[in-house]
Amino acid sequence: MRGLPKLAAVEAKLFLREGTTLVVGLALPIVLLVVFGSVPAMRQALPELGGSRIIDVYAPILVGLAVASLSLTVLPTGLATYRDKGVLRRLATTPVGPGSLLGAQLVVNLVATLLVVALLVGVAAIAFGVLPPRQVIGFALTLVLLVGSMFGVGLVIAAVAPTGRAANGIGMLCYFPMLFVAGLWTPGSTPDVVARIGEFTPLGAGVDALHSTWAGAWPAPLPLLVMAAYAVGLGVLAARLFRWE
Repeated sequence: MRGLPKLAAVEAKLFLREGTTLVVGLALPIVLLVVFGSVPAMRQALPELGGSRIIDVYAPILVGLAVASLSLTVLPTGLATYRDKGVLRRLATTPVGPGSLLGAQLVVNLVATLLVVALLVGVAAIAFGVLPPRQVIGFALTLVLLVGSMFGVGLVIAAVAPTGRAANGIGMLCYFPMLFVAGLWTPGSTPDVVARIGEFTPLGAGVDALHSTWAGAWPAPLPLLVMAAYAVGLGVLAARLFRWE
């Protein structure tokens, strides 16, 4: 991919200039953490949570939200907009090629994801006493699989959406149900049926595995396999469906 570093630098500047991207992709998870952590009841240990606090349970969920925000809104909207405006088609006639722009988009979104996750873990620990993940290797593996599977969803959306606005709409249709089954709205008390469904979604499986790593345990095989299957399957599907124009 010729020109990838320069394209990535340009895409990073455009990323930072876009207000919606900054709010949804970067600020929202941190703001939610601060809001939730500022509520006294969220910082009280609860017997039904095994002595944990609600904010402790929310930390892994907010990591999942950060990954989902970038994967389902920012990534597909940007790629679909470029195709709709003919940017990818024009790049196809240059030595750089549209593949380099796709690579630059993935790099920028990956870096942004890792930055937000690092900020979440740091702010949660410093401001609210949430212990960092105790199973570090398991956390890293889970994060890789979660990003891979959720980026796969985003790439499929970008592949089928005719415009950037359509991509954003499809992304939102996936975003809120995924957050629901992952436990954002009912942390620690998700209904059994919803929790069972969530186990077989990439975000729900990822949050489940993240909870394990935060508790110091290695993630169970099922969520890892679910995320890996989505990452590979959706990656192949996106490659088959994606068109430069």
